[in-house]
Amino acid sequence: MHTVEQAVYQLGRVDSLALQDTSIHRIDARAKVITTLVFVICVVSFPKYAVIPLLPFALFPAVMAGAGLLPFPWLGQRVLAVAPFAVVVGMFNPLIDREIVTLFGGPGIAAGWLSFASIIVRFLLTTAAALTLIGTTGMNGVCAALERLRVPDVFVTQLLLLYRYLFVLTDEALRAVRARDLRSFGRRGTELRVFGQLLGHLLLRTNARAQRVYAAMLMRGFDGHVRTRRTLTLNRRDVTFMVGWCAVFVVARAVNLPELLGGLIEGALS
Repeated sequence: MHTVEQAVYQLGRVDSLALQDTSIHRIDARAKVITTLVFVICVVSFPKYAVIPLLPFALFPAVMAGAGLLPFPWLGQRVLAVAPFAVVVGMFNPLIDREIVTLFGGPGIAAGWLSFASIIVRFLLTTAAALTLIGTTGMNGVCAALERLRVPDVFVTQLLLLYRYLFVLTDEALRAVRARDLRSFGRRGTELRVFGQLLGHLLLRTNARAQRVYAAMLMRGFDGHVRTRRTLTLNRRDVTFMVGWCAVFVVARAVNLPELLGGLIEGALS
């Protein structure tokens, strides 16, 4: 399968995963959005050298993905696909922060390596949480929840249209690549100059198509507000889900659970 075709398939698969009927999918979208937001806030609020205390937070995306029947290989591939951005952000930390710290009584290492590892762990956790949110709710559900949470309509509409525009972009890219392959039989036309021309044509075609889509939306009464048929009802189960997980996050942020567990095990063995 062509790379562009794979991208289109993966985009569509997110929506198909969100249509499943599981206990996680049936949770109100507002409860999942608020829970994920508290998760992200707790994760990013740790000190810059924290690594081990972050590990208990991996429980949340793991449980959400497992209960929501999200394929772990799919989730791992999506997280690793964007991991290079985190590497670029923290790759110079070991060179800048050279203060020597000691871990577990062993040899000392530069503190920059700890901050670098902390950036990677935070990025993996927050990205996994965001993907599980979208995979169990769908972008339409997330935007509907944001709207009900009184997020400005401009932000919600732009977010939803941006997501939908990705399908337009990938569809036009797929058409352009197929046209090039048919004219070159997959052997010629692979020079960098040709791909530069394809990119320029792609931007022009997607812009023209976006204008046609927008004109069609205006003719159908679009007034800047995207309306969905999804109805949200917050019940006791949703509140229990939200309060329970938020309490776990707050405890994991306030208490170093790995250190506490290690102390208990050491005390029991001694």
